Amino acid sequence: MALKIYTKTGDKGTTSLIGGTKVSKASIRIDSYGTVDELNSFIGLCGDTVKDEKSENVLKEIQDRLFTIGSSLACDPDKEPQFALPDLNEEDIIFLEKEIDAMNEQLPPMKNFILPGGSIAVSNLHVARCVCRRAERICVSMQENNIFVDAVVTKYLNRLSDYLFVLSRYIAQIHNAKEVVWLPRIKK
Repeated sequence: MALKIYTKTGDKGTTSLIGGTKVSKASIRIDSYGTVDELNSFIGLCGDTVKDEKSENVLKEIQDRLFTIGSSLACDPDKEPQFALPDLNEEDIIFLEKEIDAMNEQLPPMKNFILPGGSIAVSNLHVARCVCRRAERICVSMQENNIFVDAVVTKYLNRLSDYLFVLSRYIAQIHNAKEVVWLPRIKK
């Protein structure tokens, strides 16, 4: 018999963290890993549209790291030592930095702000970048309110948003999509 997907345990607005601690579904901790899950879904969409094998593989690796982040955020910090959770570390951040640097070497220098757009793949990457920034802001807010978030999580999300921006430019170049330069209207 297949496992039922619905349990009805959250019908009253609560859910359980890893470790069993019950919290409101409106909790900032739930918002944090829900936003990371949303980001992971957008990264999957990006992987389906970039049409560049190396980038697709990197995005799959990023999805794995986002599941790691989600499990960290979904765990009761007081009970985390009891569980063998996946690991996120500085090497994951260095990996993103190396990918950013490699793509930047192939891109013309930026002389203007760039508007999201140019192709569906590029636009999807910008949406993912924005969701990533929101996830980062939520984690920073948790830290500022003394709600435990491993510092490597916010650092990874910060670097990931940079990676997604550079990847959007790189994919625009691969797809021969023109970057949309922002030309602000100046007050007269």
